[in-house]
Amino acid sequence: MTVAALAPYEFASRDRLENFHGKQLVYVWWEKHRMFSRPFVVALTPATPFRRLFEDYISTYAWHPDWPHIVWDQVIWQNGDEVFTPDFDASLAQNGIGHKDLIRFSTPGLDGIAGTGY
Repeated sequence: MTVAALAPYEFASRDRLENFHGKQLVYVWWEKHRMFSRPFVVALTPATPFRRLFEDYISTYAWHPDWPHIVWDQVIWQNGDEVFTPDFDASLAQNGIGHKDLIRFSTPGLDGIAGTGY
């Protein structure tokens, strides 16, 4: 069903950066590993080192049986659709990661449990 607005639909989004007290939302997703049903989100300051995002949050995926088989120097990192090489010692901001960005990582040769994507 099509809906037509009778007046401009204007509102202040509740997930604006200024509503997070100096933190920003960062989404993380491991491609082809849907054992985790969706990207997870964390609230971190822009000054947070990428290493902390990796060690404290991305490592949550270690529950997956593919995790021990990852060859980390072959991982493909993306911020949205843009491929990038993270500097683990630089901040999220220095790595170009902003509010509500989706950090995706792909692990060549690992396609989920028995290659099913899970």
